Formats: sequence, C-alpha cells, structure tokens
Amino acid sequence: DKKALSWLVGSALENGKAGLLSPCIYSEKTGNLWFGGGMIDPFRMRVKHISPKASDLARPWYESEFLTGCALFMSKKTINQVGFLDERFFLYYEDADYSVRARKLGIATLVVPQARVFHEERSQKNSEKLYYLVFSGLLFFRKHASGWQKPYYFVYATMRRIKNVLDLMLGRDHASAVYRAYHDFYHGH
Repeated sequence: DKKALSWLVGSALENGKAGLLSPCIYSEKTGNLWFGGGMIDPFRMRVKHISPKASDLARPWYESEFLTGCALFMSKKTINQVGFLDERFFLYYEDADYSVRARKLGIATLVVPQARVFHEERSQKNSEKLYYLVFSGLLFFRKHASGWQKPYYFVYATMRRIKNVLDLMLGRDHASAVYRAYHDFYHGH
C-alpha cells in the first residue's frame, strides 16, 4: 500500500520502545491475511504466524513475539543495539532470531495493522526448503534454549529423528532432506 512506509515510520516515532515493526501482510492472490503476528512454540520447536484478534487490528500497533523478515522495518538505533542478522541462518528463522535478540534488549517488536503490504509466497514444498526449515529451526531453538528447555529439546529432537528414520525406510517424500538437515546440524556442516 502506498502509505505503508508512512504508517511504519509514524508508529516508530510515536512509540519510543519500537525498534522492529511489521506491516500486516496480505496475499496478493486472495487478499487474505498472510502475516499479522507470530508466536514461538517452544514445545513443538516451531515458530508460526498467528491471526490477530479484530481488537488488535483496530489498534495503532500491537506486540508480536516475532516479526517476519518478509517486510521488516527497523531503526538504525536497533541495528546498532542488536547487530546484524546471524549469518548462520542461511534461510528461515533469521527473522525470529533477530526478534528474540531485540526483545531481550527491551526493544518492542510491533505489528502496525494500518500498514499493509501485499506478498505472495511462490516457493513450493521442496526438499531444499524443508532442509533449511529443519536445520534453521534446530539452530534457533538451540541458540535460545533456557535451562529447562535444553534437555527437552534434546529429547524432542531425538524423537523427531527416530520418526525421520522411519519415514526414510518407508520412502516418504522429502525424508532424505530432513535426514540431511539433522545430520548436518549435529555434525557441524
């Protein structure tokens, strides 16, 4: 939308704690909301987009656990405080990592619903995409695990690896990409 950037700049100036801001992102094809906020699910070791409440969409801005890198507005001050994106995340989870790092420094991660961007994810489900989703997810949750989460993540990832071996034996689609992601993650490639 022509006014998206103006809404993001205005919101950043009005809210002194705002350092990362996201517009609401809509599908080009359908017009449906694609991103209106995100949550981190430590029990399933995933990050996911969530649908905001109608009351949130009526506000000037609202907080989100993470913001997508699809359309991310940040101040130079935020970059100076947080640093750059972690290059170990080649694809996926780099935005969630950056959001967590910012929030740990007291920097707000806000969605500005009046700022609207249109986007269409064109990537199909393929082996490379799945490889990076798994690899980067493992990296993200290892990097940000608290004391109690570390043993839980080890057990959860071990169970997922066992399932992956069964998927390989059964010849399921993309199982080899998942296997390669686990292998590369645990063997430092």
